[in-house]
Amino acid sequence: MTEKKDTARVVMDETEISRALTRIAHEIVEHNKGAKDVVLVGIMNRGVPLAKRIAKIISKSEKETVPVGSLDVSLYRDDLAKKGEYITVRKSDMSFSVDDKIVVLVDDVIYAGRTARAALDGLKDYGRAAKVQLVSLVDRGHRELPIHPNYTGKVIPTSIKEDVKVEVLEIDGVDRVIIK
Repeated sequence: MTEKKDTARVVMDETEISRALTRIAHEIVEHNKGAKDVVLVGIMNRGVPLAKRIAKIISKSEKETVPVGSLDVSLYRDDLAKKGEYITVRKSDMSFSVDDKIVVLVDDVIYAGRTARAALDGLKDYGRAAKVQLVSLVDRGHRELPIHPNYTGKVIPTSIKEDVKVEVLEIDGVDRVIIK
């Protein structure tokens, strides 16, 4: 029996992720002329720790606390019927109103755009934002919907056959982005 080789290659390491998140945090502040009325909402799972890190960077530089929430988009997906029993529903945590706020959705990878669309649908349940922006640590292309992140850590051209996996210290014990 031949063993399948692990063909994963690291395309972003801990340092590159840290630099990308720092740049994104500064771009958010610059684009919104400060951090006033900015709230971050991490898309579960890995968008949540990324959002918390960005908020920490913004808070440190702007001396202003940026609220962070988490949003489970499972029930808002348009492929729910296909995935059915394979969907794990988690509890969103939005302890603040998004009414009249600049909501920055944070996700680890943008691919088809369907998760971001689901997040937009889910966000409506928490109020009416003044503006919604999107952060993606990795943009791998292959969009199926006309959705584009406002802030991107790194654009990584991929084939449809490849898998892009963002691993974060808080969940996976390591910070890196790999392609398999």
